Amino acid sequence: MLVEKNVPLQPWNTFGIAARAQQLVRIRSLSDLLAVVNDRALAPLPKFVLGGGSNIVLTGDVKPVVLKIEIKGLRLVEETAKAWIVEAGAGEAWHDCVLWTLAHGFPGLENLALIPGTAGASPVQNIGAYGVELQDRFESLDAVDLWTGQPFTLDAAQCGFGYRDSVFKHAPVARPDDGAGMSRSMGLGGRAVITHVRFRLPKPWKPVLGYLDLERRRLEAGIERPDALQICDWVCEIRRSKLPDPAVLGNAGSFFKNPTVTPDQCADIIAREPRIVHYPMPDGSIKLAAGWLIDACGWKGKTIGKAGVYERQALVLVNRGHGVESVTGGEVMTLARAIQTSVYERFGIRLEPEPVVV
Repeated sequence: MLVEKNVPLQPWNTFGIAARAQQLVRIRSLSDLLAVVNDRALAPLPKFVLGGGSNIVLTGDVKPVVLKIEIKGLRLVEETAKAWIVEAGAGEAWHDCVLWTLAHGFPGLENLALIPGTAGASPVQNIGAYGVELQDRFESLDAVDLWTGQPFTLDAAQCGFGYRDSVFKHAPVARPDDGAGMSRSMGLGGRAVITHVRFRLPKPWKPVLGYLDLERRRLEAGIERPDALQICDWVCEIRRSKLPDPAVLGNAGSFFKNPTVTPDQCADIIAREPRIVHYPMPDGSIKLAAGWLIDACGWKGKTIGKAGVYERQALVLVNRGHGVESVTGGEVMTLARAIQTSVYERFGIRLEPEPVVV
């Protein structure tokens, strides 16, 4: 195990924010992770888990020990009459996982194509796009408890999935020596590190085409029954047309969650703003398009310092600087708070950021 000191993190966060890790350990296997847990100097220190760096805003140098997850591997674990079970190492790039499954004849992840980040981060965020969420394709995961060194496995129910949410995004409420044990009801944020994720890809495969953008592509192409590869291509085309490439323009993808309101709240807003974009949800609530709310407040294309709102999609905040003149995490959060204030003052809705602020 090699502990690296004073490591630049600018190449490892998609916003391109300049920051450093005081200590960083590359985790390429389960044994690397257990070595950290059993190291007398490192074990008691706070940890920060870094995957693809696509969902973080660094507001300064990172003092906790950075565990950079680089566990690789893709394999078919099991095939049954009802599903393919595929396993990915936590350090695999998410889009590479999608392409690998399709290339090997295991469809089901195509709607989630081109989402940045790693396989290990996918259940943490419960990633979702174009009518599919990770929880819809999830089987189980393996992780290690950083407090005890104990490896464990969680199924979907134990992960506590919600909208862009899971048990891994909530802080623990008690240490094991408090008598709480490894209760799965407590948060696992900062306590557990995911090493492998398994996906259940159902048979027979059925396309998910409910989103307007996908249906429009299908009609334009004149294809009545698109296959999974075709849907993957359409999703990639749509995402590239709306979202900037982090390699060209630093960003963390969608910066705010789409808020949900009651039907009465939605009716009240529609009375004042008839054009508001909204979607009914299965539980009876109404999801509002955060990008539309931000655009309606006039933020599209605006900047504060070197932090800007993307011209093509108001939901995306971008880095207008580069290199040593990059945006700072403080500028990003100043812009984010200004947007939140505008939306609340006009619509009475509080937008919640998606990225983790470090």
